[in-house]
Amino acid sequence: IGRSNIVGMPVASLLQSMDATVTVCHSRTKDMVSHIRNADIVVAAIGKAEFVRGEWLKEGCVVIDVGINAVDDSTKKLGYRLVGDVNFQESQGVASFITPVPGGVGPMTIAMLLKNTMNLARRFAGMSRVPLRKSSKDAPVPAPAAQAAKSATVLAEA
Repeated sequence: IGRSNIVGMPVASLLQSMDATVTVCHSRTKDMVSHIRNADIVVAAIGKAEFVRGEWLKEGCVVIDVGINAVDDSTKKLGYRLVGDVNFQESQGVASFITPVPGGVGPMTIAMLLKNTMNLARRFAGMSRVPLRKSSKDAPVPAPAAQAAKSATVLAEA
């Protein structure tokens, strides 16, 4: 969800390069909910706080919430809290996996920036780069999940 040159379109291209069938929805997509209900993977980067509702999601889908939005919260010291583009509480009971905000995609972004820096240093030194991913024929096909959604950070710590 989102067609920006920073997240939406590059993610769509990356998924297509791995032979995924991709539907890109954006702020002007008609009946976006029906597209989301059919998605096995939802990548939300639309820039609207808690835009995607749990009831819109397909049971067992994977949600990657790239959004980061500040919403007013007088109970917090700074007067706001950070939320994603997906309503995390509603989606936890539907999605098999979901990235939290904050703490989900951000650390991965930093890791990829470091990996790119390392590859540039290797290139400068005349060494081969470390591949980002295996080819699609080597990628394992995940089994359907029949469990409550777990935060991606919990999975990373396992």
